[in-house]
Amino acid sequence: MIKFRILIVLLIFSCGTKKIIINSPAEIENNKKVDKKVNAKPSKTNNSTLPVINNVNDYIDYFSGVAMDEMRTYKIPASITLAQGILESGSGKGRLSVEANNHFGIKCHDWKGPKIFHDDDEAQECFRKYSAPEYSYRDHSIFLTSRSRYSDLFDLSISDYKNWAKGLKKAGYATDKNYHNKLINLIENYKLFIYDEIVLKKRSRKNKSVRDYTLKHEVVKGDTLYSISKKYKISIKELLKINKLKDRTLTIGQLLIIDK
Repeated sequence: MIKFRILIVLLIFSCGTKKIIINSPAEIENNKKVDKKVNAKPSKTNNSTLPVINNVNDYIDYFSGVAMDEMRTYKIPASITLAQGILESGSGKGRLSVEANNHFGIKCHDWKGPKIFHDDDEAQECFRKYSAPEYSYRDHSIFLTSRSRYSDLFDLSISDYKNWAKGLKKAGYATDKNYHNKLINLIENYKLFIYDEIVLKKRSRKNKSVRDYTLKHEVVKGDTLYSISKKYKISIKELLKINKLKDRTLTIGQLLIIDK
């Protein structure tokens, strides 16, 4: 029992070496709520192992489902989320995304979690680090919804991606003067607005008039037809039929067609 008490005392004093951040009671309470939301696993995701991402289309294929889930929960256009993810992460190839799973260039601010230091506007700035990219997507949603300077965005139509892009630039999300135009170009070049329309049910997943829209999912470790069907809100029966599968056996790296 004595040894146990000594161990507790040592642990308490070892924690005291961390930097102390003094916040107001309101800030402390808000941080608790935000931390709880970030640490809660984002819905509709089941594995943090990424498939090989070679280009922008691969990035969109993998993260479109996550972006649509965030749109349903936090009312941020999936097209905006995806465009920011592509731009800020270099389509998942930038250092912050590779080493820290940070796909949105979010700096530490009041962050109490793991950190990474990276040259940005200034040398060796502090950025947030996540255990999986899905947590980065969740924190991006919380970041926009919990800060007053972005509040005007939520007065805009959720389908108005152009003004959302301009609003992000106006609110100071990035210092790049052409930031909003880059987002709009990505959305229009890759037809990311389709994902907004799916969430808003303005476009059916089976609408064959969109010839260049075929959503695919690359199977990763831990995937099952059930988990994939839940992620994309499609029945197992439909998945089997579209992909002409004879049974539910999946192999890592297998490409499944989600929509035709």
